[in-house]
Order: sequence, then C-alpha cells, then structure tokens
Amino acid sequence: MDLVELAEQNYTRFGERISVTFEDREYTNLEMLQFSRKLANGLKNLGVGSGDKVVVMLLNCPEVLISYQGILRAGGIIVPVLFLLGEREIIHILRNSESVAIITSKDLLGKIDKDRDTIETLRHVIIVEDEDLPGTIKFWELVDGNSEESIPILIREGDLAVILYTAGTTGTPKGVMLNHKNLYSNAVSCSSIVRVEPDDVGLNVLPLSHSYGLTVMNTGYMFGNKAVMMRWFDTEETFRLIERHRVTGFAGVSAMFAMMLNSPEADKYDLSSLKRCLSGSAPLPVEILRAFQERFDCTIREGYGLSEAAPVVSTHFPDRPQKPGSIGQPIPGVEVKIVDEKDRSVPVGEIGELLVRGPNVSPGYYNLPEETAETFRNGWLYTGDMARMDEDGYLYIVERKKDLIIRGGFNIYPRDVEEVLYEHSAVLDAAVIGLPDPVMGEEVKAFVALREGQTASEQDIIDHCQQHLGKYKCPRYVEFIDTMPRNPIGKILRKELRHRNTNQ
Repeated sequence: MDLVELAEQNYTRFGERISVTFEDREYTNLEMLQFSRKLANGLKNLGVGSGDKVVVMLLNCPEVLISYQGILRAGGIIVPVLFLLGEREIIHILRNSESVAIITSKDLLGKIDKDRDTIETLRHVIIVEDEDLPGTIKFWELVDGNSEESIPILIREGDLAVILYTAGTTGTPKGVMLNHKNLYSNAVSCSSIVRVEPDDVGLNVLPLSHSYGLTVMNTGYMFGNKAVMMRWFDTEETFRLIERHRVTGFAGVSAMFAMMLNSPEADKYDLSSLKRCLSGSAPLPVEILRAFQERFDCTIREGYGLSEAAPVVSTHFPDRPQKPGSIGQPIPGVEVKIVDEKDRSVPVGEIGELLVRGPNVSPGYYNLPEETAETFRNGWLYTGDMARMDEDGYLYIVERKKDLIIRGGFNIYPRDVEEVLYEHSAVLDAAVIGLPDPVMGEEVKAFVALREGQTASEQDIIDHCQQHLGKYKCPRYVEFIDTMPRNPIGKILRKELRHRNTNQ
C-alpha cells in the first residue's frame, strides 16, 4: 500500500464528501483527487518524474495537500520545508536534496532569490499566486491546464515518499528518508487507536511541513470526516473556528494548549463541541494537561514521536487508563526497549535510552551514511531520549540525551544558534541552552562572552540572530558572561550554565 492509494481509498470508501474547509471555501475529496492528478500531469510536462525531489514551502492551504499528492502521482519525492526557516537553511535543503522544483508563495521568494542561480538542480519555481513574476510558473495554470487522467506509474512500498529535514547534531539540517511503508503503516496504526464518529469535525492546526502534521493528514484519509484547515495557529482564530464549525477535536503541541488555556478570549466563545485532543512533539506539563481538561471539558491524550519514526511511537489509548506525565504505550506494530550504555535492557522503572523498531522506522538519513549507521543499528532506532517504563508498559521521557531544545513543538539544536552567534563581530564565545517555559515548553537562552574592547546589547545579539535564522530559533534571552565554563578538553559545560540559571 502507498500514500496515493490511501487518498484514492478515501473516495472509494466514503464517496464524494466535503473533506477540507479552508477560509470559507469547501473542497470535496473528489475535487482534491482531480486537482492532484492534474498537477501530476503538469509536473510531468515540466520534466518532473520518478525519483525527482520537489520542495513544498507554504503555510497550510489546500495547495499543500494537492502538491503532496501531485508530486507522488508524478513519481516524485516530497521535500516539505517549514517557511520559518532562515535563508541559509532553505538553500542547504534545496542543494542537499537536489530538488528540481519548489512550490512556494511570492512572499517567500526572497529566501531563495539571492542564491537561486547557484542551485544546479533547481529548474522550476512554482508559486500559488495568480501573478506574472519573472522566473516563476503559476501553480493553478499547471493544474487547470492539464488532464486529470492518472499517470501509470508503479509505486513500491519501499520507495521514498518524503525527505523531511530536521536539525542535525552539528546544526546542519539532515534529511530523514521516509518511504511509503513508513508513513502508511503509521497512519493505519494511529487510525486504529483514534475514535472518530461520523459527524466529528477536526481542526488542522499543525504545519503540514512538520512530521506530526503529515501524520495527522495521512491519518485523516482513513476517515470520512471534514477537516477545517488553518494557515497557522492563532489562539483566537482557533476559538472562532471551533465555535463556527463545531470542531470536536484536534492534534496539537503543548504550547498551543498552554496558550488556549491562558487566553482571556476563551470565555467569549462556545467551545462545548470539543471532545478530545492529542498532544505530541514536545512534553505537555501535567498542570497544563489537567487545567485544560477541566476548563474545556476535553480529554487530551499525550503521545510521543520523532521524525525518524514517521513519527508516532506511543500514545494513550482511549480505552485504557490515562497516566499524566506519561507518553502512553507503543502503538500497534511498534516495538520499544530501554537500554543502558552497553545496549542491555534495563529493568522496569530504571532509566535508559529509548530504542524503537517497526515498519514506521526510517531507512536513514539522505546522503549521510555515518549518521545513519550511528542512529539506526541492528534494526533499532536509537532515539537519544532517556526514558523509563512502568509495570503497565507506559513510557516516561525523563530527559533528552542530546542537547535538543523543543520550543512550541519545533526542534532547535544549540549548535545551530551558536554558529550564528559566533559570526557576530563582538562575540568571543557562545553557548545556548533551553529554559523551561509554561507556554512554549522551552525558550532559547544564549550565554555570550564578548571580545575585549567590544560591546553589544541583548537586543543587538537577538537582532543579529533574526537576520540569519528562523525567528523561532532565535534567543529570547541573552546573558553576558566573562568566561564560558568548559571541561579539561574544552567542551562547554551546559549543565553548569543551566545550574547558573536556576540559581540566579
């Protein structure tokens, strides 16, 4: 089974129905299939074919859904890119993936224009607006001007479907390869757990460029329900859409639930239709979970995943006890174990590294054999997360083995930010840590040592980062220190920086 069949089966099984509502327009599942078939033929006419990579960099909109299916139907591979990324990250992804085309919007063209001519493989820039811009192709002309006949193409379950870029240990984005089997199996397993009634209405608040958003999209094909799509999460707009469309549930990240919980606007809206939500991508504080459930009379089931697992590994099952603070139990078809530093399984209740095995696990990183060999060993995915399991098989993430920062559900590696900090002419030394935050989960804090005779303000450092990084990666706090704590071999002691912060 592949992702094209997944979409086709939705229509075969449920007939024509409204599948997506976006900004006051409704789209049926048949319309979306027809659009995607036409786009596939349009891409084929441009020379996009089997194995070609196509970047999709858009805010949520129907064109994203059409693009994903259109690319796959042409035999291509989707490269989703979060629009918040900085120019250098986007250019790296375009080059590393060897993408032949990009589907984006005119507002984001500035992120590629300067280096566009240096990307040897990039042949086509497609924009969703109906405007004549030099060097671009109109998305809807590709769709409307082509046949809706399906392209005869053989897709095998082991064929790559998506290359999803995530921050590497050096800060350089690395491409997680996900084949059709990875994504399809994860969608099927997740759908077997989710309880959906025929009249339920979902709200798509997660970016479709994120692994979590991708799975919510794919799982949605398994049901005959309507989904209301948002371009980007906004607290009051979320309330408005829940009230207007009688939304019954959505999948989100902890920051979204915190912002909704703490918003004074909530009382202005009728949110009584909400029944159940899913939380993932970042830890959900127990106090927020409990308070949200009480205020909105809505159950939240927390789970866990990572891009390398396509992404869902575990969740709370609706017919089993909910354990606040836990990430639930493994989903069907997925195995986990917790091991010590010598790869020996640890006893129940003891902490070790969480390993994952199953049809959802990625075959590795694109063009990175050494990192692939390090992370994927003997059939197991080494997550780098430290966890424990209780006697009922519930998992608890206790800390991250790596120095990953998760802000609002998005991954940030300190080295990514530090590299930019070092480019500031006044910076001698720099280190970045994550600080607990009740809304975003974590916020980014930079410790900076200045060169002798140089000066810089906190805002200078933040402005510098915002010029080179996606804003969500930029420090919110900057502390100037004389010298950076290091061990005898020169490694920065982040533990001391965290200790310093908690004792101020």
